[in-house]
Amino acid sequence: MQHYLDFEKELALLDGKANELRSTNSSQNEERQKNGNIKEIEKKSKQLLKKIYSDLTPWHKCQIARHPERPHSSLYIKNLMTEFIPLAGDKKFAEDKSIIGGLARLNDTPIVIIGHEKGDDTKSRIQHNFGMARPEGYRKAVRLMDLADKFNLPVITFIDTPGAYPGKGAEERGQAEAIASSIAKCMQIKVPLISIIIGEGGSGGAVALASSNKIIMLEHSIYSVISPEGCASILWKNSDKMKEAAEALKLTAGDLTKLGIVDEIISEPIGGAHRNINEIILKVGKSLERSLKKFNKITPDQILEERRKKFLDVGKFKL
Repeated sequence: MQHYLDFEKELALLDGKANELRSTNSSQNEERQKNGNIKEIEKKSKQLLKKIYSDLTPWHKCQIARHPERPHSSLYIKNLMTEFIPLAGDKKFAEDKSIIGGLARLNDTPIVIIGHEKGDDTKSRIQHNFGMARPEGYRKAVRLMDLADKFNLPVITFIDTPGAYPGKGAEERGQAEAIASSIAKCMQIKVPLISIIIGEGGSGGAVALASSNKIIMLEHSIYSVISPEGCASILWKNSDKMKEAAEALKLTAGDLTKLGIVDEIISEPIGGAHRNINEIILKVGKSLERSLKKFNKITPDQILEERRKKFLDVGKFKL
């Protein structure tokens, strides 16, 4: 059963009527009339969907980025990568399943892949801690980046997290240090580092894997220093002000491109990535292939220098 967001209520009613008609029994004479009615409703539904998604607010985009049916890192890895060999553990404390990674091939190009994973149902979401990494997750990412640097393998990271896990145990094990070390490692490796924000890019938990040569965003993904709810709680002492906070944070792909933070936007199917998963996977694959080719004629030192310059230049752009 499809999940509709709160601003898609009219759409849900139309699709519900169409499904109700499909499930009703009718005589042979009535079948043609019924099919005609279904087609008319489907036409109205498509028109309404296009209208809704032509005028989205930043808060609407936050909701789409968090959609439970939106494709996650594991799905992109499964459909885009071959010979994927998962690597687990940080060699210090434990395995953190909120970050998945390992060795793989993208169209015969050997790479290291790292990504946040949220899970697709209640059991897997709990297993992956809803995509919120603990210190051991970031230390695993550092280990994988070291491996990539040692064997001259490009790194691709999929970003999809509300933020790093804020629990007591994570803080006791050095959450802030682990995030900082992951960011530092991003700024040290001399291999291409490409990040793609496929859903939420929340706070330092996202930056830890997205300090890259190239940052790509899906059209309806978000990237911000704090969640709109968190921002509203701090600035207005009222989390109900999240719509105003989403507007102020400039967290959409369009705003972040103007600010010089994001380098490329991948357009999504009308209605969001979850409405045509095959299409978005194909687009992401083509974007990653193009991005990797760019680095073929660049030396390791140039790759590193380009990445550092990118982040030193952040703030020089204005909306």
